[in-house]
Amino acid sequence: VQLVESGGGTVQPGESLRLSCAASEFAFSKFFMYWYRRRPGKDRELVGSISSGGDRTTLVDSVKGRFSISRDNARNTVFLQMDRLKAEDTAVYYCMCNIPSGAYWGRGTQVTISS
Repeated sequence: VQLVESGGGTVQPGESLRLSCAASEFAFSKFFMYWYRRRPGKDRELVGSISSGGDRTTLVDSVKGRFSISRDNARNTVFLQMDRLKAEDTAVYYCMCNIPSGAYWGRGTQVTISS
């Protein structure tokens, strides 16, 4: 199983970023996908999830109305659209899948919001 995140970077407050997670070596379209983040000095936390078909998503309260999750099963890719970014969104963002053989994580992509 491989999960490779991309799209991170440094932006100013109020700007947007779109993260991607390219998945391979498992039946991507059959499983929920998850985005997590680890903010400086804090434990890793769940940001949100998306169902296998993409019709259901969940988001943590702190990002509702600003972030959205989507997926393209034809491209084995899940996305995290982040709008109106705040300094407290600074973190390493990870995608994760939980499949019968175990839980798998990408290496993460750094997102920094700085004025």
